[in-house]
Amino acid sequence: MAQKILATEKEIERTLRRLAHEILERHRGGGDLLLVGIRTGGVPLARRLQRLFQEIEGVKVPVGTLDISLYRDDWSRISFHPEVRATEIPVSLDDLEVLLVDDVIYTGRTVRAALDALMDFGRPRRVELAVLVDRGHRELPIEPNYAGFRVETRPEEHVNVLLKEIDGRDAVILETPSSS
Repeated sequence: MAQKILATEKEIERTLRRLAHEILERHRGGGDLLLVGIRTGGVPLARRLQRLFQEIEGVKVPVGTLDISLYRDDWSRISFHPEVRATEIPVSLDDLEVLLVDDVIYTGRTVRAALDALMDFGRPRRVELAVLVDRGHRELPIEPNYAGFRVETRPEEHVNVLLKEIDGRDAVILETPSSS
């Protein structure tokens, strides 16, 4: 598998800061916003955005975590015993603006599952999506409102987002199968 670094720690940090400014501008400071990180990669990114919002605007936006394991349309193909982890939504979703956060968007199926899971917790006024990497190839009509990096990929390639909180370092890596 050939690997190419698409973004370094500094580039990810700069991109998250840009996204934070865009989100705060659109939401007029973020006072009625709830960040919800999709497990696994979306959770640390949502927490980083929370810290940036605090630093930039002085507002502490609540952060929730969402496990979509049982909402996936392919869970039976992955495992007959999916590993379900906690979903934690710290406030009522009713009439809030919710920002779903994930590391990569590809087919749109993860986001579809997240939307299904989210609706079990209330009726938000609006739901938006922020992703660090948009790699294209949608199978569903779902697009992010905020995307850090837009990367042209082939279906057989893989975008791997490494995050300090999970992997010990930050990087976005494009993995391409080796020709045999």
